[in-house]
Amino acid sequence: MDTRYYYDHGTPAERWERAGLFFGAKDYTAAARVLSGLVEEVPEQTGPRLLLARSYYHSAQLRRAEAELRIIVERDPVEHYARLMLGRTLERQGRNEEAESHLRIAAALAGEFDGGLDREFDHA
Repeated sequence: MDTRYYYDHGTPAERWERAGLFFGAKDYTAAARVLSGLVEEVPEQTGPRLLLARSYYHSAQLRRAEAELRIIVERDPVEHYARLMLGRTLERQGRNEEAESHLRIAAALAGEFDGGLDREFDHA
Protein backbone atom coordinates (compact mmCIF):
# COMPACT_ATOMS: atom_id res chain seq x y z
CA MET A 1 0.00 0.00 0.00
CA ASP A 2 1.32 3.43 -0.91
CA THR A 3 1.05 5.53 2.25
CA ARG A 4 2.22 8.74 0.54
CA TYR A 5 -1.37 9.36 -0.50
CA TYR A 6 -2.48 9.42 3.12
CA TYR A 7 0.04 12.09 4.03
CA ASP A 8 -0.24 14.15 0.85
CA HIS A 9 -3.93 14.16 -0.05
CA GLY A 10 -6.38 16.95 0.66
CA THR A 11 -6.31 20.70 0.57
CA PRO A 12 -3.54 22.60 2.33
CA ALA A 13 -5.99 23.41 5.14
CA GLU A 14 -6.88 19.72 5.55
CA ARG A 15 -3.22 18.72 5.62
CA TRP A 16 -2.46 21.48 8.14
CA GLU A 17 -5.24 20.14 10.36
CA ARG A 18 -4.00 16.55 9.93
CA ALA A 19 -0.46 17.59 10.83
CA GLY A 20 -1.77 19.31 13.95
CA LEU A 21 -3.60 16.15 14.97
CA PHE A 22 -0.44 14.06 14.54
CA PHE A 23 1.60 16.62 16.46
CA GLY A 24 -0.98 16.76 19.24
CA ALA A 25 -0.89 12.97 19.47
CA LYS A 26 2.93 13.19 19.73
CA ASP A 27 3.38 11.33 16.45
CA TYR A 28 6.03 13.81 15.36
CA THR A 29 7.35 11.70 12.50
CA ALA A 30 3.91 11.50 10.87
CA ALA A 31 3.40 15.23 11.44
CA ALA A 32 6.71 15.91 9.70
CA ARG A 33 5.70 13.75 6.73
CA VAL A 34 2.53 15.77 6.25
CA LEU A 35 4.24 19.10 6.86
CA SER A 36 7.21 18.55 4.57
CA GLY A 37 4.90 18.40 1.55
CA LEU A 38 2.90 21.36 2.80
CA VAL A 39 6.04 23.46 3.28
CA GLU A 40 7.11 22.65 -0.28
CA GLU A 41 3.73 23.87 -1.49
CA VAL A 42 3.60 27.06 0.61
CA PRO A 43 7.25 27.83 1.42
CA GLU A 44 6.54 31.46 2.27
CA GLN A 45 4.30 30.61 5.26
CA THR A 46 6.02 30.52 8.64
CA GLY A 47 3.41 28.46 10.52
CA PRO A 48 3.83 25.16 8.66
CA ARG A 49 7.62 25.52 8.57
CA LEU A 50 7.77 26.24 12.31
CA LEU A 51 5.59 23.23 13.12
CA LEU A 52 7.75 21.13 10.80
CA ALA A 53 10.85 22.28 12.71
CA ARG A 54 9.13 21.42 16.01
CA SER A 55 8.20 18.00 14.65
CA TYR A 56 11.78 17.38 13.60
CA TYR A 57 13.06 18.59 16.98
CA HIS A 58 10.74 16.33 18.95
CA SER A 59 11.58 13.33 16.75
CA ALA A 60 15.32 13.98 17.20
CA GLN A 61 15.87 14.96 13.57
CA LEU A 62 17.99 17.85 14.77
CA ARG A 63 19.82 18.71 11.55
CA ARG A 64 16.50 18.96 9.72
CA ALA A 65 15.03 21.08 12.52
CA GLU A 66 18.06 23.36 12.37
CA ALA A 67 17.75 23.79 8.59
CA GLU A 68 14.07 24.79 8.81
CA LEU A 69 14.69 27.15 11.74
CA ARG A 70 17.56 28.86 9.93
CA ILE A 71 15.25 29.57 6.99
CA ILE A 72 12.69 31.14 9.32
CA VAL A 73 15.29 33.24 11.16
CA GLU A 74 16.84 34.38 7.89
CA ARG A 75 13.44 35.56 6.63
CA ASP A 76 12.27 36.99 9.95
CA PRO A 77 15.17 37.79 12.32
CA VAL A 78 12.78 38.88 15.10
CA GLU A 79 10.80 35.62 15.20
CA HIS A 80 11.67 34.94 18.85
CA TYR A 81 10.26 31.42 19.08
CA ALA A 82 12.26 30.26 16.05
CA ARG A 83 15.36 31.79 17.66
CA LEU A 84 14.62 29.97 20.90
CA MET A 85 14.09 26.68 19.12
CA LEU A 86 17.24 27.14 17.07
CA GLY A 87 19.20 27.75 20.25
CA ARG A 88 17.75 24.64 21.91
CA THR A 89 18.34 22.57 18.77
CA LEU A 90 21.97 23.64 18.67
CA GLU A 91 22.33 22.84 22.38
CA ARG A 92 21.00 19.32 21.82
CA GLN A 93 23.70 18.92 19.18
CA GLY A 94 26.37 19.98 21.69
CA ARG A 95 26.94 23.32 19.96
CA ASN A 96 26.49 25.44 23.08
CA GLU A 97 28.57 28.43 22.03
CA GLU A 98 26.63 28.80 18.79
CA ALA A 99 23.34 28.31 20.65
CA GLU A 100 24.06 31.03 23.19
CA SER A 101 23.68 33.96 20.79
CA HIS A 102 20.32 32.71 19.53
CA LEU A 103 19.07 32.16 23.08
CA ARG A 104 20.14 35.68 24.14
CA ILE A 105 18.39 37.21 21.12
CA ALA A 106 15.25 35.16 21.83
CA ALA A 107 15.22 36.32 25.45
CA ALA A 108 15.67 39.94 24.43
CA LEU A 109 12.91 39.73 21.82
CA ALA A 110 10.56 38.15 24.34
CA GLY A 111 11.44 40.77 26.96
CA GLU A 112 12.62 38.08 29.35
CA PHE A 113 16.08 38.17 30.81
CA ASP A 114 15.72 35.77 33.75
CA GLY A 115 15.58 32.40 31.96
CA GLY A 116 11.78 32.39 31.69
CA LEU A 117 12.02 31.10 28.12
CA ASP A 118 13.13 27.71 29.45
CA ARG A 119 9.69 27.21 30.93
CA GLU A 120 7.94 28.42 27.75
CA PHE A 121 9.84 26.00 25.54
CA ASP A 122 9.27 23.00 27.78
CA HIS A 123 5.50 23.37 27.33
CA ALA A 124 5.57 23.81 23.55
